[in-house]
Amino acid sequence: MLYRTIILIGFLFFSTYVKATIPVELEKGYLKIGFDRLSSFKFITPEFDPVANPTAVPPTGDEQIPSEVKAWSGHKAIITGFMLPTKLDNGKATEFLIMANQMACCFGTVPNMNDWVVVRMPKGIQVVQDIPVSFYGILKVGAMYENGYMTGIFAMDAEKMGEIKN
Repeated sequence: MLYRTIILIGFLFFSTYVKATIPVELEKGYLKIGFDRLSSFKFITPEFDPVANPTAVPPTGDEQIPSEVKAWSGHKAIITGFMLPTKLDNGKATEFLIMANQMACCFGTVPNMNDWVVVRMPKGIQVVQDIPVSFYGILKVGAMYENGYMTGIFAMDAEKMGEIKN
């Protein structure tokens, strides 16, 4: 049993090391970043209560984000995942999450902070659910807050949605 545990730990270490050392693929000038990379590190949302001390500066958790991941900030990226609309305007999604999987829907689990990307598309797009979709835009890496609470560590100002393949 100990032997199997040692092999498993070695495999997990090796697979994480390999992911971190393989350069991100480029596609038509965009970094092709999958959730295997975005979710490859443990991120624990820092505790903060804006009601308890409204003048306090909220913690960012920046020290938990690997430097390789921080280096993607400000670059064009393609991210593929499942769309979860959060703001609609005339039936079109203007803000939504791209998620690693569909487990946050309905009775699923609460995903980790690095299992989603907050996407903004002011012109809006049709809602596509239950099918993985690619989005192209500028990736931002770093803590985001709404009403004093951390809402994500990845954001994208999207330019376009990729082709929908059924």
